[in-house]
Amino acid sequence: MSEGRTEILGALRRALQRSAEDGGAEQAEARLAGHARNLVPARAALPRAGMLRLFEDQAKALSASVAHVAGAAQVPAAVAAFLKSENLPAELRLAPDPELGALPWQDQPLLQVSEGPARESDPVSVTGALAGIAETGTLMLRSGPEGPTTLNFLPENHIVVLPAARVLAAYEDGWDLIRERFGAGTMPRTVNFITGPSRTADIEQTIQLGAHGPRRLHIILIDGEIDRGTGDTTG
Repeated sequence: MSEGRTEILGALRRALQRSAEDGGAEQAEARLAGHARNLVPARAALPRAGMLRLFEDQAKALSASVAHVAGAAQVPAAVAAFLKSENLPAELRLAPDPELGALPWQDQPLLQVSEGPARESDPVSVTGALAGIAETGTLMLRSGPEGPTTLNFLPENHIVVLPAARVLAAYEDGWDLIRERFGAGTMPRTVNFITGPSRTADIEQTIQLGAHGPRRLHIILIDGEIDRGTGDTTG
């Protein structure tokens, strides 16, 4: 294995006219440690209120739906209202996230709530999100015990609960947040970027929703909430 690796790397160095002693490894390490930001679209450089509007407009343009609640305690009612409006079963699979589990689901007695990774039979999942990215209306979700990745893709209907304080301008801000929360050199096993419901145009060049994941993506924005991770608030 090591001999093959050495041979391949040697061939690449010869093709690039480099040597093992030219400092390339040190340059690569310095570049990785520097976290240089890529080009950020000007449309993301907005005041807070404009950033939130951009996130919502971009998400809706890509077939996601968005609802607003004033506080986290109103989330269960908003979930129940969405299920009713879409004529969906009143049952959901909840991410084992303590913040979601602490919400007053008992106030919606018609909802059947279970918790854990997604099962094939689950019609609806409810998860949190690490961040929302305003430039494209994208959700940033990380894997872990509190957020099984199966919940993001297996059920046909995905509901994401997002404090408005976690809406960031650009993808680079999302990666900064990952590094801040998990520490240098530490990453979640999976980071998913989700923009609208799953879609494909492979079949006769016609857009089909739900081809590789959820048919519906519904975002519940909690306005004016304190984000425990950053201490930020939105008005």
